[in-house]
Amino acid sequence: MIYLDNGATTFPKPMNVIRTCNNSLQNIGANPGRGGHSLAMKAAEAVYHSRANIASFFGLDDAAKVVFTLNCTTALNTVIKGSVKPGDHILISSYEHNAVLRPVDKLSKSGVSYSIAEVYEGDDERTLNSFRENIKPNTKLLVCTMASNVFGIKLPVERICALCHQYGILTCVDAAQSAGVIPISLYDSSIDYLCLAGHKGLYGPMGIGAVLINCDTLPDSLTEGGTGSNSAQYNQPEIIPDKFESGTGNFSGITGFSAGVDFVRSKGIERIYAHEIKLIQNLYERLSTDKRVKLFTEYPEIGSYVPVLSFNLDNYDSEALAELLSTRYNIAVRAGLHCAPLAHKSKNTLDTGTVRAVPSAFTTQNDINRLVSAIKNIK
Repeated sequence: MIYLDNGATTFPKPMNVIRTCNNSLQNIGANPGRGGHSLAMKAAEAVYHSRANIASFFGLDDAAKVVFTLNCTTALNTVIKGSVKPGDHILISSYEHNAVLRPVDKLSKSGVSYSIAEVYEGDDERTLNSFRENIKPNTKLLVCTMASNVFGIKLPVERICALCHQYGILTCVDAAQSAGVIPISLYDSSIDYLCLAGHKGLYGPMGIGAVLINCDTLPDSLTEGGTGSNSAQYNQPEIIPDKFESGTGNFSGITGFSAGVDFVRSKGIERIYAHEIKLIQNLYERLSTDKRVKLFTEYPEIGSYVPVLSFNLDNYDSEALAELLSTRYNIAVRAGLHCAPLAHKSKNTLDTGTVRAVPSAFTTQNDINRLVSAIKNIK
């Protein structure tokens, strides 16, 4: 199969990730922090190493501030629901995923308001002004994607976060589609909370994510329960990461997440990005010569886009086209709204959706050639 659905999850996974997950299941297998025996201690050491490794990769000064979650959605929900109260205001962008829009919209039914700042492709100044104009006296939290999961457009998140800090606003960045593809350092950054998906550009297994806390303000916990610490107390511990990690975590997922970071580090994040954006640029150039193909962004210039391309084909529903590419040509792409209706609204594709192609470090030029050839062959 030609696999171009890496925006949903990267596949295949690197061999070091597979070996690490298998080792965690086959040779350790105990519950970290839940026992004093040798296997439990070994598991706890592996989890700590994973925290430290991820913290180092993202320029975070304290491994304890790496909080593991089920996925990026849980990370975002932890920050959003734990940081505001009735009467507060949240600011989001017009490209947000439902992992942001839905919890924010639910909070709006209980006294929290929100505004949507418009993103203007290719015009960072206008985008920045849009955020500035939507800041209110009661704005407590900014939640902003680093790059659109539908159209690949990068937002000037550091400038947006710096602007919000001038007004005393906490900042949360959704890096699901950008972590592992573009460099991110929290050292001397205005990003207070960085939310990660371990299974996308970081090449870990599914079912693992993290929120990296880069400030002294801790959200309330999303869940409470057993942490392996302060067990005689009825209240949830306030120490991190225990405050946010109730119950048994995904041990093999955590170690696999760290192994995925090792893979990205070994390949070089700049090399991965250069490889993937070149493939997307080639795909864009060749599809743009076909008058039946509709493209929705400007040419994906290096530095302004992540390697994501959405398109449609005349007279085809996006989901029907994706199914045809799969059944007839054995090519895997994603179609529909990609859980991001705001982004589709901004590009007038809410009724049609789009077909999305996303390469990975393992994608070859021949894979792109096969997709282009299939599109040309479809009548």
